[in-house]
Amino acid sequence: MALNFNEAAGGAKKSSITSFSYRDGENEVRLVGDVLARYVYWLEGKNGKNIPFECLSFDRNEERFNNKEKDWVREYYPDLKCGWSYAMQCLDQGEVKIINLKKKLFEAILQAAQDGLGDPTDPENGWDVKFKRVKTGPLPYNVEYQLQVLKCKQRALSEDEMAAISDLKSMDDVMPRPTPDAQKTLLDEIRADASGDMDEELEAEFKMS
Repeated sequence: MALNFNEAAGGAKKSSITSFSYRDGENEVRLVGDVLARYVYWLEGKNGKNIPFECLSFDRNEERFNNKEKDWVREYYPDLKCGWSYAMQCLDQGEVKIINLKKKLFEAILQAAQDGLGDPTDPENGWDVKFKRVKTGPLPYNVEYQLQVLKCKQRALSEDEMAAISDLKSMDDVMPRPTPDAQKTLLDEIRADASGDMDEELEAEFKMS
């Protein structure tokens, strides 16, 4: 199963839940539910679209690489590196969304929680995560996410917000871990068909957002 927030160290079927879009300038979300700890590889699929493949060498619950499952991406692409890709759910203006976390921002949230703000996902004593997205250069990846700790105030969720998360699913259900066989099947299709003209339903199972 996925991790409770306080268990995270910081280090599929296509979901019907929309993803949170980071906006330039100030952002505000309320984190809810559990933390999905994962690393992913990105491979080019049909029409040049990148497909995320979960690194099966990484254990979601232990938050470490243990190599217990066959990782076919590593088998086929030994030089390809996987990247940190933790995810949660959040309330964005009252709507439940998937938030693909930014590593440094998440580390800052963990630190703020340890420094006295407590678990941000707690319905009664949690806090709204307020941060800025700041451009640091001309390239798309030249951005920085700055947690505004002094603006992160504790508050109980409203009745409407509680209703919105009343049937909240675990992240393990929102983004099921693919089996090695399913991973291999899609990889074989990608490798066999250089055009990327593969089964769209199969491809969709690996879309994470």
